[in-house]
Amino acid sequence: MEISAQLVKELRDRTQAGFMECRKALADAAGDMEKAFGILKQKGSLHAQKKSDRVTSEGLVSSYIHAGSKIGVLIEVNCETDFVARTEDFKTLTKDLAMHIAAASPKVVDRKDMDEKIVSEARERFLEEAKDKPENVRHKIVEGKLDKFLQESCLLEQAYVKDPGITVRDLINAAIAKLGENVIVNRFVRYQIGEANG
Repeated sequence: MEISAQLVKELRDRTQAGFMECRKALADAAGDMEKAFGILKQKGSLHAQKKSDRVTSEGLVSSYIHAGSKIGVLIEVNCETDFVARTEDFKTLTKDLAMHIAAASPKVVDRKDMDEKIVSEARERFLEEAKDKPENVRHKIVEGKLDKFLQESCLLEQAYVKDPGITVRDLINAAIAKLGENVIVNRFVRYQIGEANG
């Protein structure tokens, strides 16, 4: 099957994967964009898993100031080598992540970073909200709400603002596959005028 350059470009724009990788995924999916996206998403996750224990001692601190200068973000994104840190792809990734944080206001990078006290308070609040529900479904309701709360609070689990069809973790996994190095978000801080703790 002949795969058009336009179709490859659309998939590249969506996934940040290389040209040949997108072309192969589209060929394997018989030109079906969603199937090809699924193939590349799976590959990105596999690439990320293979590289996840590599040391990330290089990287960049990037910033984003939203129009009107009422919201600002500083973010540290790490990779394995200074060479990759200086590439346009890596710089673009750090800028996109900072912009996402400004828009989506995550609290932490990953679930493991969430303060147990905040999780306990959220669970109590959801238990109170579900107190009139039958006993046999109350636990499922609370756990479902807690899971949604954590997804919305944790950067890696949020839907990426530029493409809600993928998560921030998917975006980073695609970058890992493209750059050939482990990439992690080490930390970030988001400032907003009028917020006490940024």
